Amino acid sequence: MDRKKELKLQYKQMKPQMGIFMVRCKINNKYFLKATPDLRGVINGTKARLGGGFHPNLELQKEWNDFGPENFTIEILENLAYDEDESKTDYSEELALLEMIWEEKFAKENMELYKKRIPR
Repeated sequence: MDRKKELKLQYKQMKPQMGIFMVRCKINNKYFLKATPDLRGVINGTKARLGGGFHPNLELQKEWNDFGPENFTIEILENLAYDEDESKTDYSEELALLEMIWEEKFAKENMELYKKRIPR
């Protein structure tokens, strides 16, 4: 029973990998960026949405359907480290900044960003 409690405590103390990832089309070199506090979960969700045909980025979804998943790569571009003092819990500003930095970097390389869907 103690081992079970110990494993539960370890699980609760685990922190998900934070950072930014990209879905890139090999055919036209267009890309989709997403900065997130849970890389593994959001990458898995992105794969599931694209595979199921219901990704919120309609342009990306259309090309995924047209070109096939074999013509796309999903790559982690950068990890964001947690603060050492562990008092910080909201990293949304850092993640947004990370996304802007990568967008600027790819713009300089003449890569085209999949247009973001505007919420209504």
